[in-house]
Amino acid sequence: MGMPAVVIPVFNALPRLRECLSSVARYSADAEILLIDDASTDPGVRPLLEQWVQDAPQQRGLLVNDRNRGFVHSANRGMRHFKGDVVLLNSDTLVTPRWLELLGRCLASDRRIASATPWSNNGEIVSFPDICRAGPVPPEPAALAEMIRACGPPQYPEIPTAVGFCMALSRTAIEAIGYFDAEAFGRGYGEENDFSLRAAAAGLKNVLCDDAYVAHHGGASFGPLGLAPDSGSMQRLLDRHPGYRELIEDYIRRDPLAQRRSGILDAIRVLESPG
Repeated sequence: MGMPAVVIPVFNALPRLRECLSSVARYSADAEILLIDDASTDPGVRPLLEQWVQDAPQQRGLLVNDRNRGFVHSANRGMRHFKGDVVLLNSDTLVTPRWLELLGRCLASDRRIASATPWSNNGEIVSFPDICRAGPVPPEPAALAEMIRACGPPQYPEIPTAVGFCMALSRTAIEAIGYFDAEAFGRGYGEENDFSLRAAAAGLKNVLCDDAYVAHHGGASFGPLGLAPDSGSMQRLLDRHPGYRELIEDYIRRDPLAQRRSGILDAIRVLESPG
């Protein structure tokens, strides 16, 4: 099983970027990692990226967009750069021990898996401990990740869509359905939902990698649909997938991951209890 390559689109947000790269360096030692600077305007970003790549030039690379093109263009550029599975990682995340190995194992477990998303404190339908409730970054993400991993073997439950903060995409799916639609979703928000629904329509599936955890700072909340407060993004998605809103609302109402989250919480309490 080959480990997925990692693509990190970057635009400004220097303090979060620095934290993210520190965690990636610590917990992704052998990974191929590509940084894509989307024409950041903060003068501190490029030197940080260049130095980070120079620290491990065999594993790390940097591409710089000639102008600001948006997340979707950068993500597609990164996916085209590699030939195998790819993890798209936001630059305001904190990864944890074995995160990439676990996502790769998840993709390799079933050729029908198009996308795998880990648990997160701020991950919409994969938020832990409460669905669609953005919580703070835990004080020790690595410790929480290890507790989650200790809570029994993964089940890889199916979810209706990948969530964009951290999503592992299989090369099988990319070859079957293509890349993100930059023309329709160039500004971002909605591209991963469209990709996930196209994958499902092709007989593939999107799953939760339920033994992995990646913390996510996140910006303003875009609600459970994973879209910016922009009617254009929603309308373009609904034009293509008219049942999307009902699909997500039904999933949230049923909350099929509730039992899994509850079991993890119970196991964590046992692990944390004295004696």
